[in-house]
Amino acid sequence: MAKFDYLMIILAWLVAGLMSFLCTPLAKRVAEKIGAIDVPKDNRRMHKKPIPRLGGLAIFLGFFISTMVFTFNFITLPLYGILLGATVIVALGMADDVLALHPIKKFLVQILAVAIPVACGVRIERFPNFFGEAAYIELPLGWSIAISMVWLIAILNAVNIIDGLDGLACGVSTIMTISSVFILILLEAPQVAIIAAALAGACMGFLPYNFNPAKMFMGDTGSMFIGYILACLSIVGLFKAYAVVAFFVPLLLYLLPIFDLMFAACRRILSGKSPMQADKSHLHHKLIAMGLSQKQAVAVLYGVAAILGFCAVLLTTDSFKKALIIIGVAFAFIMVGAFVIYRREKKLEKEEIENQE
Repeated sequence: MAKFDYLMIILAWLVAGLMSFLCTPLAKRVAEKIGAIDVPKDNRRMHKKPIPRLGGLAIFLGFFISTMVFTFNFITLPLYGILLGATVIVALGMADDVLALHPIKKFLVQILAVAIPVACGVRIERFPNFFGEAAYIELPLGWSIAISMVWLIAILNAVNIIDGLDGLACGVSTIMTISSVFILILLEAPQVAIIAAALAGACMGFLPYNFNPAKMFMGDTGSMFIGYILACLSIVGLFKAYAVVAFFVPLLLYLLPIFDLMFAACRRILSGKSPMQADKSHLHHKLIAMGLSQKQAVAVLYGVAAILGFCAVLLTTDSFKKALIIIGVAFAFIMVGAFVIYRREKKLEKEEIENQE
């Protein structure tokens, strides 16, 4: 990549960060005016006093302004589709932050939002061929559309689900996005790297307001928007790479929110509940139940995200066999960690029952 590309990536990051930081107080005033306030009315919430939750609007504005400035010369139909879909997602998030929409209604609007970039060409069009001579299998249009929409909705909601502690979702997303920037540079995709850098900057500009104790939450406006953009970036920048190993990079990069989403859905279904029903059994809740403070739990999950991001960057420059080994090791560590958390929680529950007796 040329020096000019690196300069544009850095500038996109700086401008998005500055705009997000400056727009956050404005977003806070808007949140207070329209009633987008997170009131701690149940035991799932970790905060004790009402906090404005429209910080995602500042993240969106920082990202949008930077993206429009630094992609003006090469804006394409897929990018138009991504930005239009992002606008729908942000509008949905703002409505949910104010009105607490029913999960089914949110899901239906999410389908509409992700259909926009997919219709504009943001699609997973091939899948690795493990059994034939060709490296890839070209997907029929119907399968391509379906798989792309499932992926977009899954990552969108996965990031939304981990937004349960001060600075958690925004910080983890920052780590994943910065990793994406390095990966896209290695894949020589400067245009997509500029968009990723804008998202990283926008997240980092909001983080000072979101660290524990948080002055403001990004709300569904932010978490759904960030998840949506991350999913789009993975399709236009990673899944389209011609190296077979690159196909597995986003799976590893987003493994933390993906695991939490799958774990939550399976747990709720096995308990006879709706997979969309909120509860207090996510990874960050488990860490809190083990005795960690909010800051400690967030630090642990930051560390996991950083390790996975490093492994994803490493995969980009390595062979397929080594890629499978790294993915297997990372997955094994997460499974062992989940088992340790589960056993620790059961032990604490047993001790609590014994003390009550």
